[in-house]
Amino acid sequence: MIDPALALDVLYADDHLAIVNKPAGLMVHDSALARGESDFAADRLRMQFGKPIFLVHRLDRATSGCLLLAFDRDTASALGKVLMSREVEKDYWAICRGWPEADAFTVDHDLDGGPGKPLKKPAVTHFQVLARTECDWPSAGFDTSRYALLNAQPQTGRFRQIRRHLKHVFHHLIGDTSHGDGRHNRSFRMIGVHRMLLHARRLAFVHPHSAARVEVAAPVDVEFAKALALFDAVDSKVV
Repeated sequence: MIDPALALDVLYADDHLAIVNKPAGLMVHDSALARGESDFAADRLRMQFGKPIFLVHRLDRATSGCLLLAFDRDTASALGKVLMSREVEKDYWAICRGWPEADAFTVDHDLDGGPGKPLKKPAVTHFQVLARTECDWPSAGFDTSRYALLNAQPQTGRFRQIRRHLKHVFHHLIGDTSHGDGRHNRSFRMIGVHRMLLHARRLAFVHPHSAARVEVAAPVDVEFAKALALFDAVDSKVV
């Protein structure tokens, strides 16, 4: 049994697979990046479900939202093939600095595989602007600061793809301490938002066994909701 305080919110579950809402700040599994950490989502989920689990994909430690897992190797393999064929719909919410010129845009920019993996591979992310806001704190010589709420749909799965693509187009992700803009990160910390503002909002795919459509949306946490409150144009249908 798992301590109820450590259990992850289950968005969907059946005999073959589950989707949970991973909180920001929790590493998915042990790795070279763990640096002495001992608390991992994978370990919590094994205890929570009381059986082996197989992670179908990963989320960065600082990213929250939909995490897909399987309860057997065959289902994990089938879901992995679906992911590789891009038949899974993935939507991420991201809050960035500045206002993109277009309401919809695509970043097509090759990325390497991260530390120790210098080979660059194709990487494509589609973005849609959901809302814009202008806050009354100064930045970079301006009296106000502008931000946009984006829906990101990565078409490939490169290392930190959304974060690095936003940096590439100078619309840095808020709260990103590796690829973001420290001045804007500090402004959000001043209003009580200390996390990176990237959230795996929605996941949809065809179930590999039943052929039924599975679709879930992960609610945001308190700090992400505080950031969303800055956007007057965000209506209940979006949130």
